[in-house]
Amino acid sequence: MKRRIAKISLFILIGLIILGCNSTKRVPDGKKLLTKNDIFVDNKKNNLEDVFNQLYQKQNTSILGYRLRLNLYNLAKPKSDSLFKDKMIKNPKRYYRKAKWLSKKQVKRLGESFLYSGKDNFLRKTGEAPVILDTVSTRKSLKRLKSYYYNRGYFDVATKYKIDTLGPKKAKLRYDIILGKPYIIDSIETFIASKPLDSIYQLRKQNAMIKRGKPFMTTDFDDERKRITEDFRNNGAFRFQQNYVTFDIDTLGKTHKANVDLIIDNESVRNEDSVSIKPFELYKISKVNVFTDHSPSNPNAPIKDSLTYNDVNLYSVDKLKYRPKAIADGIFVTKGNYFSDFRTTITSRYLSNLKVFNYPLIQYVEDKTQKNSLIANVYLTPRKKYTFGFSTDFTHSNIQDFGISGNTFLGIRNVFNGAETFEIGFRGNIGSSKDLANPNNTFFNISEIGVDAKLNFPRIFLPFKTDKIIPKTMIPFTTLSVGYSKQTNIGLDKQNFTSSLTYNWTPKRNTNFKLDLVNIQFVKNLNPSNYFNIYKSSYNTINEIAQSYPTVDPSYFQNGNLIIENGVLNFVNDVAAGDVSLSVSDLKSLLSIMERRQRLIENNLIFASNITFTKTSRKDLLSNNFYAIKAKIESAGNLLSLIARASKQLQNQNGANTFLDVEFSQYIKTEFEYIKHWDLSRKKVLAAKAFAGIAIPYGNSEDIPFSRSYFAGGTNDNRAWQSYSLGPGASGSFLDFNEANMKLAFSAEFRFNIFQKLNGALFTDVGNIWNVLDSTEDEAYIFSGLKSLENIAVGSGFGFRYDFNFFIVRMDLGFKTYNPSEFVQDKWFKQMRFDQSVLNIGINYPF
Repeated sequence: MKRRIAKISLFILIGLIILGCNSTKRVPDGKKLLTKNDIFVDNKKNNLEDVFNQLYQKQNTSILGYRLRLNLYNLAKPKSDSLFKDKMIKNPKRYYRKAKWLSKKQVKRLGESFLYSGKDNFLRKTGEAPVILDTVSTRKSLKRLKSYYYNRGYFDVATKYKIDTLGPKKAKLRYDIILGKPYIIDSIETFIASKPLDSIYQLRKQNAMIKRGKPFMTTDFDDERKRITEDFRNNGAFRFQQNYVTFDIDTLGKTHKANVDLIIDNESVRNEDSVSIKPFELYKISKVNVFTDHSPSNPNAPIKDSLTYNDVNLYSVDKLKYRPKAIADGIFVTKGNYFSDFRTTITSRYLSNLKVFNYPLIQYVEDKTQKNSLIANVYLTPRKKYTFGFSTDFTHSNIQDFGISGNTFLGIRNVFNGAETFEIGFRGNIGSSKDLANPNNTFFNISEIGVDAKLNFPRIFLPFKTDKIIPKTMIPFTTLSVGYSKQTNIGLDKQNFTSSLTYNWTPKRNTNFKLDLVNIQFVKNLNPSNYFNIYKSSYNTINEIAQSYPTVDPSYFQNGNLIIENGVLNFVNDVAAGDVSLSVSDLKSLLSIMERRQRLIENNLIFASNITFTKTSRKDLLSNNFYAIKAKIESAGNLLSLIARASKQLQNQNGANTFLDVEFSQYIKTEFEYIKHWDLSRKKVLAAKAFAGIAIPYGNSEDIPFSRSYFAGGTNDNRAWQSYSLGPGASGSFLDFNEANMKLAFSAEFRFNIFQKLNGALFTDVGNIWNVLDSTEDEAYIFSGLKSLENIAVGSGFGFRYDFNFFIVRMDLGFKTYNPSEFVQDKWFKQMRFDQSVLNIGINYPF
């Protein structure tokens, strides 16, 4: 019945869209629908976005050639609100009946409801009115096209247009542009009235955007104005502005050559009603004043405390609360140096990055006591010293039936008077689980407490100076973090300790280095042998499986049930040794339970160091044409290995060294990720991501710890598989957590606008995980060379995204296009069905 209703609904929807497919339905008589714009440059079709954007009139938008928004608009009844009124006027008896039953006010609202006019208003708003051919707009487009190429040096460009009629109410436009020969810059002469400015220009003229022999481009002249202005203002020209840079261009008849005169006149100074002309001069900084507790609401409060440190004058309304060095280190506007916009910007960035002040205000005033001198005033408004927060959540999971968690947060700014920030948070959780052993029948039988602390220093925190290697202009900072948690599950008693010492610095804008000198993760289960007393559902499943096979050793049972824990483990060992043969479904269940147990009772000690490099060309969140690179290398266990050797520590039964009774991990890991976005114009974007990562165990380890391994599938990976459900290799593993130590992934996504804030996407995700150079022996799991690339999985699908401005809600539907774990004849396309698709819901774009 449900399928029948779905089919009927689908047929109705398709029928409605077909009815709206008459694209000229709303085109008035005597008018024509503009169906296409073709631009030919020197008789070759041009589809460049910049060129197309010069047109005043563009045809209706389409999705893969289908004009969805135009057809939605055509479905709407014109003046639907008036139709309802006319219906009531023509049939007054009907109106009075409705008014008697509903009231006059409700009848009026009925006419405005979605059923009568609302649906049509929605279709008109969502849809797109037909674009009617307008020759006035066409001529304007022609002028803009001519201007576009004129600004690119084609001074002899010729343009024309032609209207091709395609039917009674359809037409397309053809624009023909004949460029002619471009003009080339032949010579450049400079006329700079101010000698100091001329000297600066001559020192840096090799960086000029306009050079002899280059084609004439208006954008080059704009860029040259910006470059010159930036050079001058970074070298003392405080009063210089971009409008003082002018160009005089002589095109020398029909030789297609242009002579350029660069002209920078003297400064115009207005004094009341008169204007005087004087040469530009360079200004130096005579004083640097920093007001450390400036209040915008009381800017003239009297100063009570002051001191001078490294030529920086520090002032405070109250007692000075900051160590002078902490503030002075962030002031790059220095006494005796020339005025510089760059130094002003880097000072603002550094002081903002302290997170102790609001965005600083830096003002310059002329020093009346010295010629060509400026006083720099830096106004700092402190943030609140203390911040406190608290939150409570109610939780539910496959382990915890009901839980209550609470978090508290305390932040302290300027904790040691050196602009440091300290954050500490406490968290706790109590919960109830019917799966756990609960001899006292208490409702809350799960608990966890934890504390996390983080201390930030606005510098590289080391016992020696690093200014020559990492100067202050790179805005370095150090973060020391520590965390501890203890979990009680009526017996398992998990303890978790984390700590890290991290350095961050920014060599230049959009480029960042992060060094984890020390990164420690310590996990220990004090009572893992109690696992099956805790997770009763897992025990019951294994117990039922064992009871159904008569070949199981009877000594493993007591009172008809498997003995915890020896009976369970002996049964599992017999299955692994082949002494007990299980059905495929029972074997899958058993392996899945034991793998989950291994993850939950696994002890870990990771003592690692890593460095991460990131770089992007992205300028802002709205940028759709950029690249991003991320590279990381990590090494773990080497220091502990040296300590173990020096102390001649005894090895455990597995032959591995331990620290605090836990085997420490030893491995090297490296990752590389590249993201590229191409703006295809008209709200269309092509995005791609490539990722490669490998972690190789050695020394004290035969495998990579779970927290450092790779998985495939999920919302931000291969969307045709759920998280942890893909791979390794061609194994088609059925475990809960499929992971490995090598990963390759590539994704491509075509994004387009459907209407307003609703966007669509078509995507393809390619990749898989493998085991390599570890203890795994099954060939289906192992990457053995290029031949293993045939086990790369392919997922494809489509998605919808709604833009809420601050974030994007994403829904993707992935289909298994190529499944390497299937038989050869079933690998391609056999699972591209809706009943085997995977729905992914996420926030923001996957890459």
